[in-house]
Amino acid sequence: MVQTSPDGGIDEFDVVGVGFGPSNLALAVAMTEGGDAPSAVFLERQNDFGWHRGMLLDDATMQVSFLKDLVTLRNPTSRFSFLSYLHEQDRLVDFINHKTLFPLRIEFHDYLEWAAAQMGDRVRYGHEVIGVRQVTGGDRIDRVEVLADTGSGTTTLRAKNLILATGLQPLLPAGVVADDRIWHSRDLLHRVSTLGTARPRRFVVVGAGQSAAEATAFLHERYADAEVWAVYSRFGYSPADDSSFANRIFDPSAVDDFYDAPDRVKDQLLNYHANTNYSVVDSDLIAELYRRTYRESVLGRPRLKMMNVTRLVNAVSQADGVRITVETLTTGEQAVLDADVLVCATGYDPVEPATLLGDLNGYCHRDANGRLEVGRDYRVSTDDTLGVGIYLQGGTEHSHGISSSLLSNGAIRAAEILSSVRDRSAARAQPVSSAAAS
Repeated sequence: MVQTSPDGGIDEFDVVGVGFGPSNLALAVAMTEGGDAPSAVFLERQNDFGWHRGMLLDDATMQVSFLKDLVTLRNPTSRFSFLSYLHEQDRLVDFINHKTLFPLRIEFHDYLEWAAAQMGDRVRYGHEVIGVRQVTGGDRIDRVEVLADTGSGTTTLRAKNLILATGLQPLLPAGVVADDRIWHSRDLLHRVSTLGTARPRRFVVVGAGQSAAEATAFLHERYADAEVWAVYSRFGYSPADDSSFANRIFDPSAVDDFYDAPDRVKDQLLNYHANTNYSVVDSDLIAELYRRTYRESVLGRPRLKMMNVTRLVNAVSQADGVRITVETLTTGEQAVLDADVLVCATGYDPVEPATLLGDLNGYCHRDANGRLEVGRDYRVSTDDTLGVGIYLQGGTEHSHGISSSLLSNGAIRAAEILSSVRDRSAARAQPVSSAAAS
């Protein structure tokens, strides 16, 4: 039940979630299904639910099994499962006949929207969290105020626990600034729509991962008269390791193994298995891109051009395009490409929680590398004087492993965070014995 603070009429919740992507959506669903759920509200800066909308290409498929949806690993009988969604859409039989574990990305996004629509009483869209401050009074901080910009003013909520799922922010090459000619792959579809009936003559795509390969294939197919230059520092696209044994790095039990491992072993595991997720491409897409380049060489009309072992040096937008300087790594030779558009599929960085926590940062413990210390329950380690639980959904790869910001463990992670919130709430509610009080 939502409470109102006696001193200011501010709504107070057991949990305030910052961000409402798949991670906090999974948590909201877990709260809906569980009895005696804490009071909670989730604040999302977007005006409606959206997850990587700029890369919802028509033929792009998920890289994770549909069984790793919002709920199934936690509760296989849940009414919020992907299979329940298919049944409601009258596509369950057709999906079964499709014989795949990997639905279209646009279909899985529709599933997430379907689930989010059922959480309407728990989420406030158009609320961008701009800060958190402690509530003064007493020797222990057991509540914080969360400030959110609504576009027409600022609203304030009080929380006993914060769940931060602020997602990732686009990463651009050093010195490169996004504009109408220079895009991050996150915005691909949004930006393409602004071209209208224009007939671009050349695109350059920088990056060697799945998004880069998808953007390259998409632009090559959509603009039949344009050249598409793929620039990457590797010799060729590297296939993702999705073999059965390697995939166990995403198992829920792997989080325990990783969390308990020494730091040097953590580093080794991240290095060993980076090729399950980072700067890698589905084998089928690699084969398709190679097929296109070979076909064009046979026909004598090459439009798809691969610039391997090459890095981006500089990019400057001009009135009629963007001038791009690249360097061949083997020789150091530089070349200039004039293009209509540069697409940077250069990845993401996690959003640093410190940007929101304000004065609370002083209570949070960090390791020798300046990273937040996080317990197995995803709660930030803090001074005893801070009784507010700060939980992270993402930004915990250093402590919890490679799946910390991915869909793979979302359902289990939500259950673990919810269990921790409940346990700590129950512990606070225990009456102090007379012996302890004395």
